[in-house]
Amino acid sequence: MAKSRRPKKELKSQLVRIGPREIETFGLQEGFWTDLYHRSMTIYWPVFFGSAAFIFIALNAMFAVLYSFGKHPIANVANDGMLSLFYFSIETLATVGYGDMHPQTEYGHLIATTEIFTGMCFLAVLTGLVFARFSRPRARFVFADYPVVAFRDGKPTLMVRMANARHNAISRANARLWLLRAERTAEGDQVRRFYEIRLERHEHPMFVLSWTLFHTIDKESPLHGMAASDLIDSEALLILNVGGLDDASAQQLYARKIYPAPDIRWRHRYRDITSVSPQGRFLLDYTKFHDTEPEEG
Repeated sequence: MAKSRRPKKELKSQLVRIGPREIETFGLQEGFWTDLYHRSMTIYWPVFFGSAAFIFIALNAMFAVLYSFGKHPIANVANDGMLSLFYFSIETLATVGYGDMHPQTEYGHLIATTEIFTGMCFLAVLTGLVFARFSRPRARFVFADYPVVAFRDGKPTLMVRMANARHNAISRANARLWLLRAERTAEGDQVRRFYEIRLERHEHPMFVLSWTLFHTIDKESPLHGMAASDLIDSEALLILNVGGLDDASAQQLYARKIYPAPDIRWRHRYRDITSVSPQGRFLLDYTKFHDTEPEEG
């Protein structure tokens, strides 16, 4: 006797966004129920509350139908029947209990008990998810729109400017910059390889205002000998990861910025955002934060 095989789940393609690029993947099972917590934490707020409202209405509608199967399980039900049972279900699920309607049979008490337990679990999960989403630390780091390559101390240097929009103290701030590009092996296979780009200073003792990262393009640099066209042809990406400890909340903050090769501005430098105010104070003009200008000479 041949063994019956379980039908395979239909595999769907998925879109993965890495910076400005969209990559389509195929062959992986989505695992909706096994990854429900991650989905609940990453979807947009309107979708999150819309989904919660839909589940709330669906649960109450389901219990209203279950109540209708009994013989007068609820006292003082109005003539509209199902609608009154639906409202009673909402009162029971929310443990409000106005008292106008109440279970009056063993069947009614059984369904009400089941609904109260379900409502307690639902509200506990929803409260936990809302708290987790609100309490999740978010860094308000601002990254310049374009990295630049210009001469600094007589050497070609890659520069990336960023700022802390909250102006709170970020202790032990650290930054790591990576280059991702496509290459060909000796056998002709295309691979994507990571190279860490060594920064002149990858740590900041107290990141409060702005911070410019510098990488000297010397013989040890993965950018050595490469032109803008070489990076574009290899579909290169610059990946910047920044983290630090928020002194106000004692939480670890992380942020990431991805720059595709065409965004790198060669022989450009950032406009100076520092000046002195009429009151004699040190002034940072963030309206010029993303501005670049051609390098002289």
